Amino acid sequence: MTEEYRVQLDVFTGPLDLLLYLVRRDELDIQDISLTRLADQYLDYVHLLEELDPNAASEFLVMAATLAEWKSRALLPTPPLDAADDADDPQANLVRKLLEYKRFKDAARALGAAADERAKRFVRAPANLPPELQGVELEEVEVWDLLSAFGRVMTSIGRGPGVHEVRYDDVPLEQHQADIMALISARGATTFRELFDGTESKAQIVGRFLALLELLRTRRLRAEQERVFGEIYLFLLAEAEPEAEAEAQTA
Repeated sequence: MTEEYRVQLDVFTGPLDLLLYLVRRDELDIQDISLTRLADQYLDYVHLLEELDPNAASEFLVMAATLAEWKSRALLPTPPLDAADDADDPQANLVRKLLEYKRFKDAARALGAAADERAKRFVRAPANLPPELQGVELEEVEVWDLLSAFGRVMTSIGRGPGVHEVRYDDVPLEQHQADIMALISARGATTFRELFDGTESKAQIVGRFLALLELLRTRRLRAEQERVFGEIYLFLLAEAEPEAEAEAQTA
């Protein structure tokens, strides 16, 4: 994998972000998390990150090792902890870290909410929506939703984690981006799965996925879905109307 591709993976912001996503996705209370379940789910995502770039996954592997150790301890019979021993309880420590991180994320989200709402006022709705999407309530997906969908695509074509393949993708990232933009522009919208129709190797799938991440990061596309694990739809983000841009500059 080239250095050009590797730098795109900074959109996966860190171990605590992934853990918090898993808790929210399963609609759990942070206080009620199961270390065993969380460790297994977390490792599934880390294996997918390793498929994209082992070096980029190194930070996540540290937390994976910690979770594996905590999972082993959780499966062993132990006497109940006294309140004084709470500081040594791995689950209590993780809960504290997640609650602190959640407060940070909530504060950052609140600061960005007004700007996001204002930006939405100046963006035209995507044209030529397919009939099946007319009137459907969709929500913006998180980068971890995309990684999960990427894993399902890899598995469905027999190239999931652990499948070794030596071929390298020599298609420039910019070409993958142009192909994605052209496909969505022609259709008005497309599904995540359709992006990978006709890909011939794991390297091509990875290249196209990284190109998609870059298009989303630079806000040239948006990704939405109706429900967790549901179909992910991709839309072009239309340019603001000239009048709206002028209003934004004078406001």
